[in-house]
Amino acid sequence: MGITFVAYSPLGRGFLSGTIKDTDKLPPEDYRRTSPRFQGENLRRNLELERRLEQLAAEKSCTPAQLALAWLLAQGDDIVPIPGTKRQKFLEQNTRAVDLQLDREDLARIDQAIPRGATAGERYPEAAMRRVNL
Repeated sequence: MGITFVAYSPLGRGFLSGTIKDTDKLPPEDYRRTSPRFQGENLRRNLELERRLEQLAAEKSCTPAQLALAWLLAQGDDIVPIPGTKRQKFLEQNTRAVDLQLDREDLARIDQAIPRGATAGERYPEAAMRRVNL
């Protein structure tokens, strides 16, 4: 169809970077402090998925973010991830994901370690999903 899919927040709001382990360490105004995926049992379950990604990334000698982006890029030529970052260091790291070659076995291992739909918690807080009646 000639349609490109732009993957918004492909690193799960920084979660797949492997740097977020405790939301108490985030700034008070940080959105993730209210996001269901970063709360209580959901956070615990999602950290287990992230640990699996870290292990696979270590085997490939890359960062978890690079592996996540390389996996996304391997899904098709019509996918463009737009990871956000505030630091040039991470921008440079993320761009190196294009150099990471994943074969069918790599992709299968990632899919097995972190199956689609395994993420715990809703993407947005319930209050953010309510329709505003005008």
